[in-house]
Amino acid sequence: MHLSEITHPNQLHGLSIRQLQQIARQIRDKHLQTVAATGGHLGPGLGVVELTLGLYQTLDLDRDKVIWDVGHQAYPHKLITGRYSSFHTLRQKDGIAGYLKRCENKFDHFGAGHASTSISAALGMALARDQKEEKFKVVAIIGDGALTGGMALEAINHAGHLPKTNLLVVLNDNEMSISPNVGAIPRYLNKMRLSGPVQFLKDNFEEQFKQIPFVGESLSPELGRIKEGMKRLAVPKVGAVFEELGFTYMGPVDGHSLEELIATFQQAHQIQGPVLVHVATVKGKGYEIAEKDQVGYHAQSPFNLTTGKAIPSNKPKPPAYSKVFAHTLVKLAEQNPKIIGITAAMATGTGLDKLQAKLPNQYIDVGIAEQHAVTLAAGLSTEGMRPVVAIYSTFLQRAYDQIIHDVCIQNLPVFFCMDRAGIVGADGPTHQGMYDIAYLRCIPNMVLMAPKDEAELQRMIVTGIDYTKGPIAMRFPRGNGYGVPLMEEGWEPLEIGKGEILRHGDDVLMVSYGTMVNPALQAAEVLSEHGIQATVINARFAKPLDTELIFPLARKIGRVVTLEEGCVMGGFGSAVAEALLDADIMVPIKRIGVPDILVEHAEPNESKAELGLTSPQIAQRVLEAFFQQQLSAVS
Repeated sequence: MHLSEITHPNQLHGLSIRQLQQIARQIRDKHLQTVAATGGHLGPGLGVVELTLGLYQTLDLDRDKVIWDVGHQAYPHKLITGRYSSFHTLRQKDGIAGYLKRCENKFDHFGAGHASTSISAALGMALARDQKEEKFKVVAIIGDGALTGGMALEAINHAGHLPKTNLLVVLNDNEMSISPNVGAIPRYLNKMRLSGPVQFLKDNFEEQFKQIPFVGESLSPELGRIKEGMKRLAVPKVGAVFEELGFTYMGPVDGHSLEELIATFQQAHQIQGPVLVHVATVKGKGYEIAEKDQVGYHAQSPFNLTTGKAIPSNKPKPPAYSKVFAHTLVKLAEQNPKIIGITAAMATGTGLDKLQAKLPNQYIDVGIAEQHAVTLAAGLSTEGMRPVVAIYSTFLQRAYDQIIHDVCIQNLPVFFCMDRAGIVGADGPTHQGMYDIAYLRCIPNMVLMAPKDEAELQRMIVTGIDYTKGPIAMRFPRGNGYGVPLMEEGWEPLEIGKGEILRHGDDVLMVSYGTMVNPALQAAEVLSEHGIQATVINARFAKPLDTELIFPLARKIGRVVTLEEGCVMGGFGSAVAEALLDADIMVPIKRIGVPDILVEHAEPNESKAELGLTSPQIAQRVLEAFFQQQLSAVS
């Protein structure tokens, strides 16, 4: 059977180990060819090919439910659930999503782009099943990196309290999340994998057993069960933590041995109550380049499959915002030992790996634990340190209570640096940084700012570190800057709550924030071709607003447009509109940003065009809102 013929996972039933191994090779080939062409997550999916096939052969997927944590390791799942023919559209507009989506396929039972959710969701499904007196299996697959998230531990604690609730948790242990895992739990799991008795049994048991005269060959079918029993006797503490929490523990299992996986899963399905199967896998398995560089090949932009090298751009690009952020932070940290960079398992993505390499004592990786990261920063700040919490906008959502309760209520000087703010592209709705303006500006004591370019980013980093009156947050986008000149030192902090006028005009006031400043300037040029002159403000701060600058201009000009790369509801434009209303400045206002919709995966420029956020579209929307006469004359 060829992989292209599999449209339903139940077609795996009855296939021999040899046939499954052939399917595994085809999955890896298709996975590699597709990601090399489109970009996407590479290492995670390559590591779970056998795990997926072995598990699915033991389930009836017309009834049973499998919940994948995060979802970026579920590309093999997608390939055997009817998406082979469209897999080449991975992460492209209107194509296959890079994560699981309930609306995409009936076998995607729970959507996820953030880690540590699978056990909670699976337990909820299992409890609903029992309440309705139905019969089906529920399986949660979670990585060892995601197990560091508090939510996963909360779910394990709850499931272990329910001895009559059948639930299978598969722990995919590859010793990695995106970067190498940190913390006591991954260290404990690694100790299990590498313990002497386990390694002896794994490497020598079957060969030694077969040497027994007249016995070895005749007992071959029983070897797996004997091996597992001896493993549990030899290493009684291996699963002690999980068993004390109420789970039946099985493992560690070789995650690339189909025979061992299938036998273990079949046995696990027969056990009453919660079961945890510990599966040891290799991230990037089957592609040597990815196996050797598991961090670099967690995800890739399009690359040459033979060399593993990224496909070069036709022209050089300005440095990425995250690179400028990291470089500037390292320079400041070298001068100020109180600066502590904090990441939640995203060292490379945020650029804090540069701080780790240069100043390891001023760097902390807490693992996938955003809540802990925020409260840890609060604790550091109480002792006079300058914590810089570098977390993607979409992931900082996970620590909302900690931001309010532990930082803002106590008015502690924590500096939040939110990368990937705004439209991020191919990762889709789970990763779009749409909501940080809205969810942060409503909290007392919080200051919000966003740079118009990479040079202003440098000044805002200084501003955030220098600000000691309370919490302050900066958002900046994914991708490259504009190529403006950067400074190596001597950056001046900005005055809190002060914007700047970049262009003067008497017909319309355009108040822009962050990444929308340059599109506003370009739109103003388009408007000038229609005889309309715009004043363009770089607000710099969403909170506090520069009302001393905005109010007189709004009164004088009488037409206001706000621009932001974030949700319109409750966002920057709402802040401006509320301020004008509270000041009894009754002028027409047009808010331009992301409407009340989820932004699906696509290239950022495609999304912006669909949302009406390109410069020509902005000019057109301003014309339609305020200058119908000029618009009619043009048409």
